[in-house]
Amino acid sequence: MGEMFLTSNDWLHIGFRLVMALAVGCMIGLNRQKGGRPAGMRTFMLVSMGSALFVMIPLQAEGDSPYAATNALSRTIQGVTTGVGFIGAGLILQESPREYAVPRVRGLTTAASVWISAALGAAIGCGLWQMGLLGGILTLITLSGVKRLTRAVGIRSSQQTQENIRESVNVSSDPDDDF
Repeated sequence: MGEMFLTSNDWLHIGFRLVMALAVGCMIGLNRQKGGRPAGMRTFMLVSMGSALFVMIPLQAEGDSPYAATNALSRTIQGVTTGVGFIGAGLILQESPREYAVPRVRGLTTAASVWISAALGAAIGCGLWQMGLLGGILTLITLSGVKRLTRAVGIRSSQQTQENIRESVNVSSDPDDDF
């Protein structure tokens, strides 16, 4: 049996994979929760561990051949990816606060973070905990470091551009303005 496959009585490896999935989900969730995002630490932990559980099921189920388990694992990962996409879609909101304001989309990064949390949990569930841990660290660097870098370089995000448009629309549409 390969490193990826588990026996049902291998409590140490099962527990290690689930705890690692929780830890990676916790890292990302803590980052999002500190920023006041709609999904926080518990959500990310549950998504990551749930993904690990889903992929561990076919790895423990004994099939006729390793190809059957690999095929079942592939279908499981596809199902997890689709299901988490629905969670992500629920996190994405479009706001139109005023009549003349440009619609503002919120939650895309959080939705993408939930999606990557599921992928990291799936990797850890397959026994690829080094990949999951490295992916979690790179995700945190992306969420925190890239935001700081864009601020330092002076790159405007689409959200900042939309806010500037909103301000200009609000200024020019004020009936009390004298030209």
